[in-house]
Amino acid sequence: MARTMWKGFISFGLVTIPVRLCPAVESREALAFHLLHRKDLSRVDYKRYCQAEDVEVPWKEIVKGYEYRKDKYVVLTDEDFEKARVPASQTFSVRAFVSAAEVEDLYFDSPYYLAPDGKGATKAYALFRDALADEGKLGIGTIVLRQREHLGAVATAGNALVLTTMRWAHEIRSPKELDLPKAGHGWTDKEMKLAHQLIGTLTAGWDPQEYQDTYTDVLRKVIERKAKGRDVTVQDIERPKPVSDLMKAMQASLRSHSNGTRRDLASAHGRRRPRSTQRAKSAA
Repeated sequence: MARTMWKGFISFGLVTIPVRLCPAVESREALAFHLLHRKDLSRVDYKRYCQAEDVEVPWKEIVKGYEYRKDKYVVLTDEDFEKARVPASQTFSVRAFVSAAEVEDLYFDSPYYLAPDGKGATKAYALFRDALADEGKLGIGTIVLRQREHLGAVATAGNALVLTTMRWAHEIRSPKELDLPKAGHGWTDKEMKLAHQLIGTLTAGWDPQEYQDTYTDVLRKVIERKAKGRDVTVQDIERPKPVSDLMKAMQASLRSHSNGTRRDLASAHGRRRPRSTQRAKSAA
C-alpha cells in the first residue's frame, strides 16, 4: 500500500468523502556533489561567522530574524512561529469548481493521489471522480499539510483523483516587466500557415516514456569513467544559430520531416516484405 501522508475528507455541498493522500511522484534521483579543496581533495565545510565580531558562532547562539528595514531586524522565537501555524484541518472543502482550461499551468505545484479511505467511500469517490471528468472541471479549495495551508486543485487522472497543491496569486510574477510582442506582431498569413503545418507534422500522442533525462545519464557515465581512471571525451556541441530567414527555416523543417517520413515508410515496407513472402510460402 502506498504511503499515506494525510487522512481526511473531501467535501462539496453536503457530500463528504473519506480519503487518504499519497505521493504521486518519486523523489528525483539527483547527483550530489561536495565542495573540495583542489589541492588535496579534502571536504570544504561551511562555518557560521558573526560579521561584526568576526568569530564563529555556535548553533545555540543563533536566532531567526526578519529584516523589516535596512539592517533592522525583528527576532522570532519558536513560540512566535507556533502562534502563526494554521490548526490542522482534516477537510479539503471545495470552494468552487472551475474550468481546467482557465487555470494557467504555472499555478500548479506538487501532485498527490487521493484514494478512498475505506469501502464505504468507494461509491462516493467514483461518483465524484466521474462527474468531475465529465464536466472537465477542477475542484478548488485549501488543505493543511505539514502545518501550512495550501491552495489546491482536485482533478482526475485516469481512475484516480489527484490533488495538486497550487501557488497563491501573490507568488506569481507578472510578465508585464518583460518585453513581449503583442498578438499578431510582425508575421504574415503565409508564415502562419507554414507554422501550423510544421506543428501538424510534429503532433503526436503524449507518451512520457519517450522522454529521458539524458543529461544525468551522460554525466553519470562521465563520473563512472573518471572513477576508473579513464579519459573522458566530450563531443563538441553544435549550438543552434539564430534564424535569419523564418520562411526558409520552416520550409526546410517541413522538407526534412517529409523526407524522414518517406524513409521511415520505405524502411517499414521493406521490413514487411519477408513476412509477406513467408506467408505466401506457407500458403503454397
